[in-house]
Amino acid sequence: MNVRSWALASAAVLPALLLAACETKAPPVAAAAVPVPAFQQTADGVVVTVTGAGVRKVRLQVINDHIVRVTAVPGDALDLPASLMAIAKPAGGGFKVAEQGGQVVLTTAQLRAEVTVATGAVSVFDAKGQPLLTAVDGGSFKAASLPTGETGFFQVRQRFNRGTDEGFYGLGQHQNAQMNYNGEDVELAQHNMDIGIPFVVSTRNYGVLWDNNGITRFGDAREYPLLSKELKLTDADGKEGGLTARYYDGGKLKLTRTEADINYQYIKDLAAWPEEMGGSRVNAKVRGTQDKSVVWEGKIESPVDGIHRFQVYASGYFKVTLDGKVVMDRWRQDWNPWYHNFDLPMRAGEAQTLKVEWVPEGGFIALMHQNPLPDAERHELSLTSDVARAIDYYVVAGKDMDDVIAGYRQLTGKAVMMPRWAYGLWQSRQRYKTADELTDTVAQFRKRKLPLDNIVEDWFYWREDDWGSHKFDPSRFPDPQGLVDSLHGMNAHFMISVWPKFYPTTDNYKELDAKGHIYRRNVEVKEHDWVGKDGYENAFYDPYSPEARQIYWRQINENLNKLGIDAWWLDASEPDTHSNLDIPERMLRMGPTAMGPSAALFNSYPLMHTKAVYEGNRAANPDKRAFILTRSGFAGQQRNAAASWSGDVASRWTDLRNQISAGVNFSLSGVPNWTTDIGGFALEKRYSVKNPKASDVAEWRELNLRWFQFGAFSPLFRSHGEFPYREIYNLAPKGSEVYDSLVWYDELRYRLMPYIYTLAADTYHRDGTIMRGLVMDFPADREVWDVDDQYLFGHAFLVAPVTDYKVRSRAVYLPSGAQWYDFQTGALYDGGQRIAADAPLKRLPLFVRAGSIVPTGPVTQYTGEKPDAPLTVVVYTGADGTFDLYEDEGTTYGYEHGAFSRIPLRYDQASGTLTIGARAGSFPGMVGERVINVRFIGPETKVAPADFAAKPDQTVRYTGQAVMVARAKA
Repeated sequence: MNVRSWALASAAVLPALLLAACETKAPPVAAAAVPVPAFQQTADGVVVTVTGAGVRKVRLQVINDHIVRVTAVPGDALDLPASLMAIAKPAGGGFKVAEQGGQVVLTTAQLRAEVTVATGAVSVFDAKGQPLLTAVDGGSFKAASLPTGETGFFQVRQRFNRGTDEGFYGLGQHQNAQMNYNGEDVELAQHNMDIGIPFVVSTRNYGVLWDNNGITRFGDAREYPLLSKELKLTDADGKEGGLTARYYDGGKLKLTRTEADINYQYIKDLAAWPEEMGGSRVNAKVRGTQDKSVVWEGKIESPVDGIHRFQVYASGYFKVTLDGKVVMDRWRQDWNPWYHNFDLPMRAGEAQTLKVEWVPEGGFIALMHQNPLPDAERHELSLTSDVARAIDYYVVAGKDMDDVIAGYRQLTGKAVMMPRWAYGLWQSRQRYKTADELTDTVAQFRKRKLPLDNIVEDWFYWREDDWGSHKFDPSRFPDPQGLVDSLHGMNAHFMISVWPKFYPTTDNYKELDAKGHIYRRNVEVKEHDWVGKDGYENAFYDPYSPEARQIYWRQINENLNKLGIDAWWLDASEPDTHSNLDIPERMLRMGPTAMGPSAALFNSYPLMHTKAVYEGNRAANPDKRAFILTRSGFAGQQRNAAASWSGDVASRWTDLRNQISAGVNFSLSGVPNWTTDIGGFALEKRYSVKNPKASDVAEWRELNLRWFQFGAFSPLFRSHGEFPYREIYNLAPKGSEVYDSLVWYDELRYRLMPYIYTLAADTYHRDGTIMRGLVMDFPADREVWDVDDQYLFGHAFLVAPVTDYKVRSRAVYLPSGAQWYDFQTGALYDGGQRIAADAPLKRLPLFVRAGSIVPTGPVTQYTGEKPDAPLTVVVYTGADGTFDLYEDEGTTYGYEHGAFSRIPLRYDQASGTLTIGARAGSFPGMVGERVINVRFIGPETKVAPADFAAKPDQTVRYTGQAVMVARAKA
């Protein structure tokens, strides 16, 4: 097994970690004449020797006065390999250690950490002595079994705050409409649509960064088993042993049989597909047919009372009915199944009727179940990792949730600034087939006066058999340099898809393979992808090797970067070596790596992959901001100029709704730049047939419009998907209500660019968050903790997307502690109430907090078009407010060296005065003087905030010196 540098790093660790037993008992300690001391103070903390069974050593390391690292091992060795996600080093001072009544206590200026000597349990308190985190015990260690056979690893679990009622957020991006994770189960395992980031933030104003790169479960430590493991199943005739399965072909019943479980979850499980249905479903032609279906019927019964948890893992059309009530009715594209959760109250011994209907369309399905947990265990912070060398985590204390996220970035790296153009509209599709299609699309946007900043080339711009060459197909892209120059000439930026995947016939594959930097199992098993008639053998490279990262970037640099391409789309960065493999096989396909077993590194591939491109790009283009879009993500990626999108989600209303909590929790995980495929990536055939029904066309347009409205208030504004095409002028005819609304929101995004770019800058300068959970700004309002279909865009805007077809009003909760203006009408509402908000097709419900100051600009065709254009500062009266308008050159790294300016804006409610403060700072090309219009919005204002033609209340010429603008008396 080739583990190269990892083996050297771990040579001193593994012998001490190897245990003869599988359980948590520590090795016996020989009797000594002198008692073992309870603790040993170190330069950066303390090491505690635990007297009881289980954990042997607990180490606390002080990173700074509000961050402490906790490491627990069942042996004596604490010399672990360096963290991939955390880059901060211990402070080496500023703390005190003492022993008090069986506790070893470490104290800094901002927190206190206590280790119970008898158990190894750790408790952390804030500066006021309030408990933040209390471990249930010292943690558990069980020997781990790896598919690749390595030993010396453990499955570890640590539980905190048993029975807590606090709110939990973060954990990456997940697609189940979960906002507050208290009481929820979440698996962190990278997938096309799911991003695992092991950072959780609490309403108690602390965060836990769980330093483990492998698959991790938050909540229930148990994996969800198939239905029959814990439930009694009876078929349609009342016979125990399974459910009645009826298989139909063309509407005709072909087979009836009893099946112990519903299980076509992975490729390996398709072998159970019955011959009566046309042969093995591994055959793509059989899998792709539309007229096959399966219906499972019977009853389920449990010996346990309580709320039972179920997961449907499925694609195709699937419907779940319980006791005659439909609890789920969904669709997903065949090759991209995902989990869908539902809970079911069950009484011991009482059967419930179950019916599952499935039209596979070549897809996958499985139904899993989990028995209830005791209530106190259900409501705790529990983290379990399948492969670990130790229990290792960081506790971040803060004064609020923003402060906790700032601490996360102190640990894992600053969120480097993206170029300003990245916050304009991106146009993409799957895919532009020729250079002319790209240039024609930008030309159409410019001709129609539709703002646009970025055009994107998706995969397959190379020759069919040349994946990984990083070379354009000369028959379709005859002049790559001319293409890039033409796009730049129209003031558009160009982003291109680059995968970590290679065909063995390419020179790039051969170079990496010769150095041992290719995961060869895909080729060894002769795995073919989906391209062309029969597909091609392919494999992924190993970014855990520094040499491999350098080679990978050099190959991109020599072929693509030299053309002046502006940004990199790193697709399939999980890595998706082949879709729908089971997890053990995925692990085999993801290695061997240069740093150890793939099972131990499972979730961290996107971090190392983005590191390769960011560091290479920055070295090659030292004065041009890098931008990376990656489908997967991991803790620390924000330091690599990496944003993520939510994967190949379906064009369905439920998927749109799922994006809200997915994006908010991703942002609460500390990574500020996120986006989706506006309109959803893959869609039902009813939308893409040659002559779709008028009703389907209407729904398609409305779905895209509602998603576009949501996208305009996402950190990144990006339209992408399969046919039908997603360009504004292709979605709806000019003059239609849908077209006009699409244009309005495109223009609104650019009007708000001074506000949006300041939010973007604050992610670096002030560790800010653009897409904000309501709980961040209103933690005292318990009503907002579980709101999963609203969010804040910056501190000013409350966004309530419409996620149901033909809905023209929706309930909106306005958080208490503020007043809220309706952006469309100017009506003012008190917070702390739920209202029925108007949601006409052309507008989404949007509210602005009283006291907000929102700088706006004119509509431009791209972000840098009119740097000296007048600004309009809109003041929403009713409370004091502040906003520090940020400006810089927009594309360079000068901001890291002070090349930027701030204009402080302050509104005093008592005097009705806006102070436009003296400008601080400067940068090359800064506009020294400009016109600033001021609008005051109040309860008496007759002109709505959204009326951009409204006459300003006052106009001033700003020269960089402070100016005061008084609101006219009513």
